[in-house]
Amino acid sequence: MTGMKRGAGEDPFADDGGDDATTDQTARSETSGSSESAASEGSSPASEGRDNSSQRSMQIPYKFRRDGVQDGRNRVPLFLQPETKTAERDTLRDLEDHFDDDVSLTDLREALVMVGLDHLDEVEAKLEEWGYGMTFE
Repeated sequence: MTGMKRGAGEDPFADDGGDDATTDQTARSETSGSSESAASEGSSPASEGRDNSSQRSMQIPYKFRRDGVQDGRNRVPLFLQPETKTAERDTLRDLEDHFDDDVSLTDLREALVMVGLDHLDEVEAKLEEWGYGMTFE
């Protein structure tokens, strides 16, 4: 399951062709060029401040601003028990059905880790279930 499905869920930031480096450079040039032309046309500092704050508040989601699923990530080994691997695969399928789109296994795994970090009490309970905290004295 790689690539994006065609249809209503198409990538709105997808490029119609050409290489990404040229497109990124062109986009940066156009952005800086339009900023410079707006400043040279005598727009007021107040209106520039409003434009800049609205630009800063819009952030392109990580999924669309990266070149690949490994961008900005460190590789860490992950070894899973068979029942965990089965649950992970089932969850991936459910999420792909929910989003009507492919979901990266790497994204799913990082999301699971981040949610786990927000619920350390449940992580602690699972570790205790696995034997952590047991003493044999």
